[in-house]
Amino acid sequence: MHALDVLGDPVRRRILELLAEGERSAGAVVEVISAEFGIGQPAVSMQLKVLREHGFTDVRAEGRRRIYAVAAGPLAEVDAWLAPFRAFWEQRLDALDTELRRGRRANR
Repeated sequence: MHALDVLGDPVRRRILELLAEGERSAGAVVEVISAEFGIGQPAVSMQLKVLREHGFTDVRAEGRRRIYAVAAGPLAEVDAWLAPFRAFWEQRLDALDTELRRGRRANR
């Protein structure tokens, strides 16, 4: 499965967003995802498994708990895929930055 296929699922993307904020136990992930998406623990566990099997997360045991963290490897694949397209928005962001700076100078 390609990295973008893994990220195509909104539940998996949200899990990665949570983990980008810091490590979380599987239970903590289940709590948030269940509340936001209305799915149960087995469905969230399945999504965590997909992320783990495709290298998006690292997991370690802490007693009986499993602690998940983001693994950067596959995200580099996504970044590489996006590289040819980056110019489309970077140019616009640079232009926006220029206009914002001009506005600040005019307001002084």
